[in-house]
Amino acid sequence: MIRQKRKINKMRGSRSNGGGCTKKRRGAGNKGGKGKAGMDKQHWTWTVIHDPDHYGKHGFKRPQKMIKKVNAVNVSYLEEHADALLEAGKATKEGDSIVIDVTELGYDKVLAKGAITKAFIIKSPKFSASAIEQIEEFGGEAIEL
Repeated sequence: MIRQKRKINKMRGSRSNGGGCTKKRRGAGNKGGKGKAGMDKQHWTWTVIHDPDHYGKHGFKRPQKMIKKVNAVNVSYLEEHADALLEAGKATKEGDSIVIDVTELGYDKVLAKGAITKAFIIKSPKFSASAIEQIEEFGGEAIEL
């Protein structure tokens, strides 16, 4: 196996192992600070070799107001809470199907996780393709606002 660092036999057995006065290597007093202290001063050569990207700006961060956070709801959640939504007046019944406006509940996208067994007419700004399939499979309707 190739040695990572050179084998030092020269100073073995001597009192200071080539560190000058024996007091010099004792304790933490000769480290030059804790952690990243002195990276631009006494540890600059270490910084240049091991952490060249430490200083300066790197990359780009999009402004948070430009990032639209999607608040999504699953079809199974609407199925489970349909009765409670009818009682609360946040959903209505048209014939056999239940009409739910998702924006009134604070959501802006409908996803297809879970399964439904009833006909729903769901109004939402966005739908996933599989959610539309699942809603229409039981005779429901997906209306994009």
